[in-house]
This record gives sequence, structure tokens and C-alpha cells, in this order.
Amino acid sequence: MPPSPALAISRRTRSTPYSGRLEAAGVQSYTVYNHMLLPTSFRGVEEDYFHLRSAVQVWDVACERQVELVGTDAARLAQLLTVRDLRSFAVGRCGYAPIVDDHGLLINDPIVLRVAEDRFWFSVADSDVLLWAGGIARSLGLDVAVREPDVWPLALQGPLAEEVAAIVFGEAVRAIKFFRFAELDFQGHPLVVARTGWSAQGGFEIYVDDADVGGALYDAVMIAGEPHGIGPGCPNHIERIEAGLLSYGNDVTRADTALEAGLDKYCALDAPIEAIGLDALRRQRDSGVPRRVCGLMIDGDAVPALRVPWPTSLGSRPVGFVNSVAWSPRLQSNVALAMIDSPHHTTGTALVVPPPSETELRRSSTCPSLAPSNAELGRVFSRGRWQINRGSPNVYWRSAYGDVRVTVPTSSSRLEPSFRRRARTTSGQVRRGITLAPRSRSAQ
Repeated sequence: MPPSPALAISRRTRSTPYSGRLEAAGVQSYTVYNHMLLPTSFRGVEEDYFHLRSAVQVWDVACERQVELVGTDAARLAQLLTVRDLRSFAVGRCGYAPIVDDHGLLINDPIVLRVAEDRFWFSVADSDVLLWAGGIARSLGLDVAVREPDVWPLALQGPLAEEVAAIVFGEAVRAIKFFRFAELDFQGHPLVVARTGWSAQGGFEIYVDDADVGGALYDAVMIAGEPHGIGPGCPNHIERIEAGLLSYGNDVTRADTALEAGLDKYCALDAPIEAIGLDALRRQRDSGVPRRVCGLMIDGDAVPALRVPWPTSLGSRPVGFVNSVAWSPRLQSNVALAMIDSPHHTTGTALVVPPPSETELRRSSTCPSLAPSNAELGRVFSRGRWQINRGSPNVYWRSAYGDVRVTVPTSSSRLEPSFRRRARTTSGQVRRGITLAPRSRSAQ
């Protein structure tokens, strides 16, 4: 297989305050995200994956640009931009906030932070929300400034992220709740620290508003993390597919509505709010959502990398497309995210996927999410990802598609699930004594 083409780095592909340190650390590849460099691999995707799940990584996610709204009408514009109900968002809260157009089609799926009563940050995915927000503000004559401030997020992700953050910021960081943030001191400079991140392993995102402070913070984090096995990292393709974390531009695009993207919980369809696209989503809910994002497990050995969507069928009938796929070395299965026609996105549906470089068809089955490791089964649930029913063999794993009930057999001394391909039931995927079944999940 020929090597991938190189990325030509120039002024248009903006560097970050951390780029020099990442290149000294051996970053292997970049992509471009919001006109800025985003690392995609350091040791190799699989080695990065196992390190992320077992230790702690520092990520340069400065490409998560902030669209800042400041002024008397900041709250009104923020609510117009998202179909999420922001009325209960006090200063210090953040949350997933889909932005759609007047047809309900996704423009972006950012995290919104209420930084002050009259100041919001939309921490955006890969699209030009700044232009959209500025156009709306100007057309309505709103008293609000819309700009992109010089803020470069740095993330700490992994099961040991909290231990490193506590060394750098003090014990106060442990009190930050999921999807909340606090302003904490670093060498005399206040920084916004949020318990968020684009992984299922837990951690923090630190919003750095001074390039020199960013470099000092990166160095301090690396020193503090040495006893915990810290290393440079980046959003991991395998881990995020297992966790059901959507990638805007890959799994969902401007052609998909927020409901088709499975973001129902973040759409205030019955709230008395003024938000662009809300009426369109109400109409789609009432008429029926024609397709949905879902997880897939695909039979066989590792499939090739995906650059264009793969058609997926039920028998001989086309029912959708696979948009992201990876080989999971932990689960020993191909895992994927797909957009599948209703009602075939439900758990346990057997589909056929033909990878374009192969002549044979692959069998696949839909699933709500993927299972945890046995190390995670033993982890305390104070990190917010586990709910353990005392006196019951059930543990609940939180995923993008809802909670998954993991039934641990009392006779088993080995909790790591070993996946049997082609095994399905109407209640979920059967995996050698471990049954996965979807449950509802509260929105953040």
C-alpha cells in the first residue's frame, strides 16, 4: 500500500502554542481542523489507544476554536444559535449544544460555556460558525460582539488525568463536576478548567488565553504527569468510535438533521424558546425521523481505512452508509459508526457491508455501544461513568447511544468481554456471558 500523501504545512494551516513541543515529541501526522493543525498520531493509533485507556495524555486541541458572544444580547443570540434550552445554564456550566439551520440541518455540534452573564463561548467543531453567528447578529441588529478570541484549549485525558490536574491546579480541580468548569490559578494566571473532553476516559480541557502561559502549562503538565506515565496524545480514532463520539464532517454533516444524528436529548423540542431550526426539527419528530446514526460491529479481519462512505444493505436493499470504521485490538472486531435508515438502526439488526477494496461482503450487526475493559469494571464510579447496583451483578456503561447494562456472571473470574462474531439477540449483543442492552441516558 503506498504511503499517505504528506500535509503541506503553511500559514493557512495555523500552528498552535504547543506545535513545537509536539513535533519535538515525535508527532507522526496531522489533520486540518478549523483551519488549524490537529495531531492524529504519535506512537501509532493502536499504541496511542492503549496508552490513553491506561494512563494519561496531554492533547493539543487548540483547533477547538471559541466563538465568543459578548454584550447585552449575548444570551439571546446564544439561544438563537442552538436548539438546546440554555435558560438553566448558569455561569460555570457547559454542555453539548447543536447548531442547526432553518431546515434543522447540522451546522456544528459544539460545547457551549457560559463564561459570564453576558458572555458565552461556543467551542466549535470543524465548521465556520463565526461567520454564521456574526451574520445573524448583524441581520437582527443585536447588541453583541461576535469574535474568535485567542484561546487555545489543552486537554488532559485518561483515567489518571485527575491526579495530574490536581498536582498542577491543586485539590480544587477534583470538585469540578462533569460538564462544569471553574477558574483556577496557574502561576498567577487564571484559567478556565472544564471537566470535558473528546474521549470516554475522563479528563479536563483547559482554556488557555495566553500563548506564553500555554507553553509553561504544557511543560508543567508533562513534569507533573511523569510518575503517572503521561505522554503526548490526541483524539483517538479507535477509542472515539468505541465510545460513540461523533465526528462532525465524518459521521454527521450538513446533510443530516440533529435528530438523525441522534442528538434528541439536546434538542428542546417542547420548550418555549426561540431557536433557529427548532420548528423544522419538531416537524421531523412528528412525521418520523427517516434515519439515525448507530454503532456497527463488522465481521472478519481488519477492514481497510475508509475515505468515502461505504454503502450498507439489508439483504439486497440499500439502507445507509458506514462513515467511520476502525479495528479495535481490544475487542478483536471492526467497529464503526453508520447512518442507517429507520427502523434498521435498532440493536441486533444484521446488515451487509462491502468494503470497496474487497470482493467479499462483510456481515455486520448494529449495537448501541461497546463494552468496558475488566480494569474499568473494577474502577470506582465517582468519575461519573459507572452506576453500580449493589446486590446486583449489573454495571451500567455510559455511551453516546445510552447506558449499556453489562451483566457479569457470578461464575466468571474473567470480566474482560471476549466478543463472538455474529452473535445477536433482540435485547442486544451477546458476548460470552455478557449481555449489552441499551438504557436511557440523561443529557449533559
